[in-house]
Amino acid sequence: MLDVLGISAFDEDVYRALLTRVGSDAAAISHVLGSTPRRVTHALRRLAALGLAHRETPGRWEATGPQSTLTALLSKRRAELASTFAEVEAAVDDLQGMYRTGRFDNNPGDLVEVLTGRENATRRVRELSDSLSSHLWILDRPPYLDRLNGQPHDDSTETAATRDWLDRGVDIRSIYCPDSMAYPGRFETVLKLTALGERSRMLPHLPFKLHILDRRTAIMPLAGGVYDSIVVVHASGLLDALIELFEAYWSMAEPLLGDDTPAGSDGQAGEELPSEADVLLLRMLHHGLKDQAIARQLGVSQRTATRRVAALMERLGARTRFQAGANARKKGWLEL
Repeated sequence: MLDVLGISAFDEDVYRALLTRVGSDAAAISHVLGSTPRRVTHALRRLAALGLAHRETPGRWEATGPQSTLTALLSKRRAELASTFAEVEAAVDDLQGMYRTGRFDNNPGDLVEVLTGRENATRRVRELSDSLSSHLWILDRPPYLDRLNGQPHDDSTETAATRDWLDRGVDIRSIYCPDSMAYPGRFETVLKLTALGERSRMLPHLPFKLHILDRRTAIMPLAGGVYDSIVVVHASGLLDALIELFEAYWSMAEPLLGDDTPAGSDGQAGEELPSEADVLLLRMLHHGLKDQAIARQLGVSQRTATRRVAALMERLGARTRFQAGANARKKGWLEL
């Protein structure tokens, strides 16, 4: 079990024996393990060098508590492995660059994969997603494959995948547009992803769908905005341009959550706070969703959605949707 820390199986057996036999000598431990005193003595010296054992009296040994010593060794080993992995990843990048350069000299088309057919495209997207390690940057807009297949969107699968990537330290940034909220419940799902740690922003319009993975690969639909026929772009000037395009959109987009105005900075004492439903409605208004789109998100009729919007605007003393958002920010409602 401890070989990852540089401790051999035999040395670990000696250490385990010493843990329950305080003040034992090499002969006693060798008897327990069925080994020789000489071999046990060498093992004890190696354990002492690691801080796991020490001589209590001449010829008598005692184990050091495992909690502090093994934790320290584990931390040191983890740091060494992290450094090693970083060096290996850098070497892989260099080798991949050489590979791409060599392929490009002979066939520039190798820098771009063109995949047609929904099954092939889905399999390739899954392969690239499974290897994700550092970045996932998305321009999100419909249509979506599961909807085209007549299936409901699986929010739980999307949420679980996002949580797993975030736990692995992946930087997830998604830019949405009002069209991204074309299906019931989508806005609320996006808020959940944002609460998990996804960095989410909104723009009034996005030209196409795009996924950038680890800043090494980009996936785009070939036509029609759906990943049933895709282009996979590898390291190249084209990929650099797509990354710069995303970063430009990101700088222009507005955060889905958060505001610089301190919560409650303009609110009156005793004022009734908005409900979760009010805050959800405010966010949809703030990001430009029309009554028809809001109705789809809430699962109500457009007339009901219009009535709720009007009631909320009246409560905020606003004559326009823009003014409603501004007044809500002043009250700190969008921070709740």
